[in-house]
Amino acid sequence: MTDLPYDQVRTLLAVVDEGTFDAAAAALHVTPSAVSQRVKLLEQRTGRVLLMRTKPVRPTESGQVVLRFARQLAALERDARRELGIASGVGPARLAIAVNADSLATWFMPALTRVPQSPPICFELYREDEAHTAALLREGKVMAAVTSSAEPVAGCTVRPLGLARYPPVASPRFVARHLSAGPLEHCLPDAPVVAFDRRDELQDRFVRSLAPNRSGAGPLRHYMPTSEGFCDAVVAGLGWGLVPEPQSAPLLRSGALVELAPGQRVDVPLYWQQWKLDVPALALVAEAIAAAAAESLHAPD
Repeated sequence: MTDLPYDQVRTLLAVVDEGTFDAAAAALHVTPSAVSQRVKLLEQRTGRVLLMRTKPVRPTESGQVVLRFARQLAALERDARRELGIASGVGPARLAIAVNADSLATWFMPALTRVPQSPPICFELYREDEAHTAALLREGKVMAAVTSSAEPVAGCTVRPLGLARYPPVASPRFVARHLSAGPLEHCLPDAPVVAFDRRDELQDRFVRSLAPNRSGAGPLRHYMPTSEGFCDAVVAGLGWGLVPEPQSAPLLRSGALVELAPGQRVDVPLYWQQWKLDVPALALVAEAIAAAAAESLHAPD
């Protein structure tokens, strides 16, 4: 990697971040032909195709390796310039972080307010399911991620944050209409259910824990791709669902929701993964995230 010219590496990063060669040229204040030439030279030097020429442009597997290197190099350059007192024009530190929607809607945002802003830090958050945030680390899109994967991505460290707890809940009217004809394990698998998206398997996991002979929740599913929208849909009675404890607790107290199986929960272990890189801004964020998680999440049993 030391033989890769920095201007070519930086150009590849700009193309991926901006999405097109023309947009990268505008960001770098060069011509589109210069951008294209730099990328071609980098591909010749590595002997690999680094970009898929789609719209937006996407890195290949080899491109992801160079992309991680580019982001790490940019972060190190920024810190070096700041320590040398020549940071004029560099701008604030930029940290790209992947985080799941439920964490984002509950404990994660207050954690970011704890991060010291001297020097200033800009956050770029990627919202993704906790089972898939690690992929963004592998692709080089983010420097850190809240993930359910305990297996560290290559070049990353991992630390446990705690358990996100999800009680199965529904509105009282929904229970009376769909879940009063018999035992829960008989009624729930066929009742309307709310899911975050088609990759959300939490509700299926809970149904299998109740009724091992069933493959999961029923086919009548409402997809609500925001944490707030998911909770609102369950309160409105569209279906039952697993609502994060910080959101469901006040609604249970008010009677807007009821627990379907008191005492039963689905716990999702969360971890913080980040690059093995000595970047002060990243270290500050990691400590703030860990402290907030310790207050908001449950410790493993």
